[in-house]
Amino acid sequence: MELTLYREEPILRETRHLPADVYNLAHLLLVRSGKPCVFVPIRSMQYLAVIDREEIVFVDRELPSRVQIAWQAFHRQERNALDERIGFDAAFYTPESLQIMARLMSEFPKAMQDMAGKERIEAPAAVLPFPGKC
Repeated sequence: MELTLYREEPILRETRHLPADVYNLAHLLLVRSGKPCVFVPIRSMQYLAVIDREEIVFVDRELPSRVQIAWQAFHRQERNALDERIGFDAAFYTPESLQIMARLMSEFPKAMQDMAGKERIEAPAAVLPFPGKC
């Protein structure tokens, strides 16, 4: 699937935090896909999330080529453990996007969980040896 997205300068940019499990699941889906990006449909909102290595963008079905919100500049280096929340910059591109952030924070994780539950892992599992005391 190919998708061309457009965005202007954001009308607002603010720092937010994302729970660790949401951030980790987004990157797990990306790695599992083996592609440069993953498309996650958020059916309850009629939105599409596009996850890549640098950001997560959200597109409304009514304006499919225009980015509504982007979650960018994840502050990975500030985490001390994988279970700590992660800071990021939220860029809002339309007045409507300011009103949907809270709903995205609850619906996006559900959509990713649905997607993760449907994915098949084709590769066999491997046990990695770690040197250390036995």
